[in-house]
Amino acid sequence: MVEYIDEEEKDFFESLYADDWQPNPDKNVNRIYEEYARYSLELSNKIELNITSNDFENIQVKALEAGIPYQSIVSLLIHQYNEGKISLTI
Repeated sequence: MVEYIDEEEKDFFESLYADDWQPNPDKNVNRIYEEYARYSLELSNKIELNITSNDFENIQVKALEAGIPYQSIVSLLIHQYNEGKISLTI
């Protein structure tokens, strides 16, 4: 299996495995993600979603940076789209 990661992702994973990774120090960002994580815990519907390995790995990295489960980020994106806070440009 060939892995497709860029240099930034490679550096991130190396620092993570070297135990020198630190969570995001921005308390405001952490507060926003905590709010959406709490919202996602209230959900009772599940979906199955097929995405590329690269997209999945990127979501996992961003979740690690934020200190929340990757499912919460996916839920956040769906919620923001439904609220009109983000839109699709095709």
